[in-house]
Amino acid sequence: MTEDNYSLTTEFILIGFTDHPEMRSLLFVVFLTIYVITMVGNLGLVALIFMERRLHTPMYIFLGNLALMDSCCSCAITPKMLENSFSKDRMISLYECMAQFYFLCLAETADCFLLAAMAYDRYVAICSPLQYHTMMSKKLCIQMTTGAYIAGNLHSVIQIGFLFRLTFCGSNQINHFFCDVLPLYRLSCVDPYMNELMIFIFAGSIQLFTVGSVLISYFYILFTIFKMKSKEGRSKALSTCASHFLAVSIFYGSLIFVYIRPHSVKEEDKDIPGAVFYTIVIPLLNPLIYSLRNKEVINALKKIIRNIL
Repeated sequence: MTEDNYSLTTEFILIGFTDHPEMRSLLFVVFLTIYVITMVGNLGLVALIFMERRLHTPMYIFLGNLALMDSCCSCAITPKMLENSFSKDRMISLYECMAQFYFLCLAETADCFLLAAMAYDRYVAICSPLQYHTMMSKKLCIQMTTGAYIAGNLHSVIQIGFLFRLTFCGSNQINHFFCDVLPLYRLSCVDPYMNELMIFIFAGSIQLFTVGSVLISYFYILFTIFKMKSKEGRSKALSTCASHFLAVSIFYGSLIFVYIRPHSVKEEDKDIPGAVFYTIVIPLLNPLIYSLRNKEVINALKKIIRNIL
């Protein structure tokens, strides 16, 4: 193909969820409500953990950073999606695409490592409670949190670097509500095999390491819980871990379904359901799952409200 009969695409159209105007209005209200609740819940949790000194422990430091990354994920995706609900062209530039995917990849990768760190924290707290402050020191907590951010940035830079090797010269319609890599691969004029291989290797390695860490931690946690003689102690330990394991299962399940499943690049119709979970549902549910079931967070919130009033 010569330069005379094609031009490179530098803008894309995000088709989104539907073309029906009445449905787009309804979806705008739904997603705006979800976005507001998500931001208030996550940033409120970050502020609460920062303000309350009793929550300056490894578990809550990890939780605060998880909430911060969930806010980052929502900010990367939802505002553009809301704008496109009433936009006639629904256009997004190539560089906006890259920026959107960069922050999404950063947030999701950091979340993987933070969830693994939280699982390790629960393992130490339940399986070695007398050595908790030695094994789970503040220094180690800071190192694990910093490592999550470094891994997130490195993974994002690598994936964006490989995206820049692609060129787009055909259709510019992305059948998605944000700029994800898999829809971009389908629009590429260059064979995206190398990109597919890299995302499988890096995303697969991250999933394997972090999921493995979570599963090993919970294997020992459950083994320790079932050895407990006290029913009350067993119930308390299970309650402590249940919310975290629920959030982990939904988060990792949706990521694996979208990016690691065989033929993920070809199966266009399965992108959106999985993406809705890890970009919209998980950031909404996390502060509710971790806060409403946590007495320390509720008590800290009551204390701050009393002081304000």
